[in-house]
Amino acid sequence: MANIKSAKKRVLVAQKRAARNKAARSKVKTYIKKVEAAIASGDKAAAQTALSQATSVISMATSKGIYHKNTSSRKISRMATAVNKMA
Repeated sequence: MANIKSAKKRVLVAQKRAARNKAARSKVKTYIKKVEAAIASGDKAAAQTALSQATSVISMATSKGIYHKNTSSRKISRMATAVNKMA
């Protein structure tokens, strides 16, 4: 454990940020699963609704610096392509 006051603070701040990032990544994964479930069920309307919600959550995580912009673009693109391929 750190002995210097500033180092102790850095440890606490790092833990707080890691927890926030983990929560945001978990939320993104949850919304992606909702899109995949709607695609699997074959309900295009539900899939489009879930896609718009997931896109919003991913974009928010990207704006906070949790995801790189290319990563978020790739995730959104793959989901959109899957939804658009539905009959």
